[in-house]
Amino acid sequence: MEKTMHPTLEELLDQGPVLLDGGWGTELQHRGLALDGCAEHWNLTRPQSVEQVARAYMDAGARILLTNTFRGNRLALKSHGLGEQVADINTAGVAIAQRTAGHDCRVFGSLGPSGLDVSANRVSWTAIEDCFREQAALLADGGVEGLVIETMVDPTELRCAVLAAQDTGLPVVGCLVIPGLDSDTDQQTWGPAVEMLEAVGVDVIGANCGCDIGESIAVCRMLKSLTDLPLWLKPNAGLPTLVAGRPVYQNPLWQAARYVSGMRDAGAQFFGGCCGTTPEFIRACAVANQ
Repeated sequence: MEKTMHPTLEELLDQGPVLLDGGWGTELQHRGLALDGCAEHWNLTRPQSVEQVARAYMDAGARILLTNTFRGNRLALKSHGLGEQVADINTAGVAIAQRTAGHDCRVFGSLGPSGLDVSANRVSWTAIEDCFREQAALLADGGVEGLVIETMVDPTELRCAVLAAQDTGLPVVGCLVIPGLDSDTDQQTWGPAVEMLEAVGVDVIGANCGCDIGESIAVCRMLKSLTDLPLWLKPNAGLPTLVAGRPVYQNPLWQAARYVSGMRDAGAQFFGGCCGTTPEFIRACAVANQ
């Protein structure tokens, strides 16, 4: 049976393809975040810097802002000694995004991986699902209008996060990490993951972080061949090189127009950027999307 589109998504798509925000980690690193630092802790310690990133993306034309809560689940925060601050960090992350968003910009909550290997850490999938359920509830209580499961390499962890997020009743985006496509077996490789996401009732299927902008159109076409659900694409700005100990990404601005037209032609309803993409790139995409 065909899934009914969530009213929030329907309202957004009534105005055409939706431009998303870009990379968060690299923007915070430009403002002084250490490579091994906890970006989510800045919601409490440097909220002005977090708000600067959100405002830059909103001013660039993004219609959806993500919260700075990517590694904001209890298990990931515990690795920084911050597990007991999970509620404060997520609540503050939503509040910062909401302060920034205008009337035409929505706030969706970001949920990323736990960072734990289940077998190596002797933690159960039930415990991991519970940690995502806690974070999803905190984001929903804060007032986000959707939840985005990002950068999940393990399909079992992705499934746990989607199931936990669905308890909120909000629309849920489930993103795979798909590297560049170069073989005839890609549909066979990714088909089961897409089928899993459809089976658990995700509202939008996406891909983020694994591919760069030049590969994203092929990834989108492949996903379109596997599902009728709306598609969400947030590729990286290529592979970084380390300069003075910090990652530097190739400038993707010149690819913006081709990326936007390619995404629309390939059937993506939501598109933006991940690691290394900047407010300037999102602004160039907004111009190309007009």
